[in-house]
Amino acid sequence: MTTDPSWKEKYLQELDAADHREKQWKAERNTLERMLVRTSLASEGQTPELDKLLARVRQDLRKGRVDVDAWKELQDQIDRQVALLDERQSAGQERRSLFSRRSPAPEPAAPTLQEAPPATAPGDSQDIEDNIQRLRIARRVGQLLGQMLTQVALEPAAEARARSLQQSLLVSNDWDELREGLNHVAELVIAAVTRSKREFEAFLKRLDERLNVLREHFATQSSAQTGRLQASEHLDREIREEIERVGQKLSESDDLADLKHSVTRHLESIGEAVSRFRSQETERERMLSEQLETMQQRVAAMEANSEQMQEEVRRERLRAMTDLLTELPNREAWQERLAFEYNRWQRYGHPLTVGVLDIDLFKRVNDSYGHKAGDRVLQLVAREFRERLRNTDFVARFGGEEFVLLFPETGPDDARQVLDELREHVGRLPFHFRGEPVTVTFSAGLAGLVSGDTEESVFDRADRALYQAKDDGRNRVAVSSDEGTGAGD
Repeated sequence: MTTDPSWKEKYLQELDAADHREKQWKAERNTLERMLVRTSLASEGQTPELDKLLARVRQDLRKGRVDVDAWKELQDQIDRQVALLDERQSAGQERRSLFSRRSPAPEPAAPTLQEAPPATAPGDSQDIEDNIQRLRIARRVGQLLGQMLTQVALEPAAEARARSLQQSLLVSNDWDELREGLNHVAELVIAAVTRSKREFEAFLKRLDERLNVLREHFATQSSAQTGRLQASEHLDREIREEIERVGQKLSESDDLADLKHSVTRHLESIGEAVSRFRSQETERERMLSEQLETMQQRVAAMEANSEQMQEEVRRERLRAMTDLLTELPNREAWQERLAFEYNRWQRYGHPLTVGVLDIDLFKRVNDSYGHKAGDRVLQLVAREFRERLRNTDFVARFGGEEFVLLFPETGPDDARQVLDELREHVGRLPFHFRGEPVTVTFSAGLAGLVSGDTEESVFDRADRALYQAKDDGRNRVAVSSDEGTGAGD
């Protein structure tokens, strides 16, 4: 009985496809679990009852298995708590004071980091909330516009307009004025991009012009070389002809005086031909020398422009790889550095530890003191990271209040000691908002690369260690306990 090769191939292909689908499903589930845990952590602090329910969700996720019936009941309980929370927020909005568009009352100072600002007198809650959100958006855009102006060069008129627009977005309370300003932000961004494009196009045009000049010089040199060869051949031909005539005269003439006169005349002709050749050669050398000097100047100018453009490209790349707010490397720079260190780890096998770090209760800083205070926290914490981590270490802002770290040539235990020292230092920093001291802490998770790891798997383990540190009370560093799972976890 013969076997059917095509049937076997289809069977093996189906097995491969099933294996691929299973891996994809696991990856998707892992991503969803991370999102669910992160969302539950961000939602903490609303009510004690809701916090307990969210903690149960994270505990079930850490176990790696879910009881569907129990989760249905858990979902109903969470829905009820969220509904109660919405009712409380609606009642709180109805008690807030009427917001003036021209002269807004200052926000009341929050007594602590954990408490929200107290409510005031009643008013039109929907209009108040709309105006507050609009002003927050305008203020935030104004801050981002200021950061953009420090990174991007604009035409003088456009920059002056941008500065005026930024000031309006930061201080004005007239929504019509703010709305008009927000519309102009897009125009300024387009102007910045257009200017960079024009500058690059101008550079390419100058480069093309210089290349044309070089082509002309090379064509002239080629023509001069051809002329030199032709002149040399012509001189050689003239000399041979004159010598032949001398020889013919010697064989035909019997008169010594006539022969002497004839030889003298032919020698003079040869001398004149050599003189003409030398004169032409001197002129050609002079022209070529001038052209060579001109070409050297052109090449020097091209090299200078090329170096200038390379430096500009390098600066633009650095800007593209840098987070504007914290001036740390951004997520794109992180992916590039992680790939580099991962490949180096695969080649040499030296220790490499990945860390994920998150500022504790950062949402409460924004809610209690405003986004400007939150930005200040991120900037100060990022400064401490830059100054206190080792030169060989790498830190980047991953997004929001989350940072990522690489510790080359370092195992998880040593990396933990480094982060614990940094964590204690940040916790002692004298943060003050509205005249009140506020303690800022962070939690972190670490994972060392092991055999079978991928860039994604070690990051996921470090991320899960961060969740564990959050669940254990925050302001701590946790090391992944499943170091031996590698890519299969």
